[in-house]
Amino acid sequence: MSGERTLPYWTIGLYAVLIVASAAVIAVGINHADRVMQSTAGIALAIALCTMPIGVRLAMRSGSTGGASHDVNALVGAVRHLADEQSLSDDARRVLNRRRERDLLRKAIEEDIAVEDWDAAMVLVKELAERFGYRSDAEEFRTRIETARYQMVERRVEEGIRALDSLIVQLRWTEASAEAARLSRLYPDSPRVEGLRHRVETARQRYKAELERRFLTASESGDVEEALELLKELDGYLSESEAEPYREVARGVIGRARENLGVQFKLAVQDRQWATAAIVGDRIIREFPNTRMAAEIREMIDGIRQRAAMGVSA
Repeated sequence: MSGERTLPYWTIGLYAVLIVASAAVIAVGINHADRVMQSTAGIALAIALCTMPIGVRLAMRSGSTGGASHDVNALVGAVRHLADEQSLSDDARRVLNRRRERDLLRKAIEEDIAVEDWDAAMVLVKELAERFGYRSDAEEFRTRIETARYQMVERRVEEGIRALDSLIVQLRWTEASAEAARLSRLYPDSPRVEGLRHRVETARQRYKAELERRFLTASESGDVEEALELLKELDGYLSESEAEPYREVARGVIGRARENLGVQFKLAVQDRQWATAAIVGDRIIREFPNTRMAAEIREMIDGIRQRAAMGVSA
């Protein structure tokens, strides 16, 4: 209205600055828990509280009412609230902020559960129970964490066992043994990992026994090529003592295989089938390098390869 005068903006601004400055000093005093800083905060608050009523009285004398008076009253109330907060002890402030801190703590626990950081979550659960006294909430979180951790472990153990079985099927025994040991170290409390290394060794022994059976069958039936291939594979499974019973049979298989290859080489040379002769000759040199037959073939293999490359038939 025309007869009313509003409070100058600089006056309101001055009180706002005092409030902000006081709040800043209070924050420093609280954060550092230092008596000197807290005394400074108290001095700033005293100045603000002392000057506020003067400003209010001056404003009222000058006829400022309505909105301006309301703004000043709000500023006075805010500063007094800060003063009340500052006068409280740390324990009292903790009680006042208890619900907010509880909500923040619950949110942090939820985040740890989401990223499967179980140990960090358990530390916060202990804090929730012992510091804030929310034991019911803490027990609920413990149940959730233990259930989620168990499910995670079971899922990863299942994935690890599937990978292990795949290695066993592929006959990759060294890698399978390493995977079984890794799973045992990672999940020592899971009963499903207890027999994994034994599982790998059992599968290996079973496959070795199958190789032995097939080798003897092929040798007895005169299937020299099959017996020779099986003998090569079996060699990687047998120790010196285990190989001893098969030594004589192996010599017979190797001898027959060498003789068969020698016959194939001679027939190929006689028939001027140079490509076949080159393939058979290279195999004899590779598989029986220390024999007289291999030495003889080395002397003529270069010429045979040239004829095979040129497609010469004479």
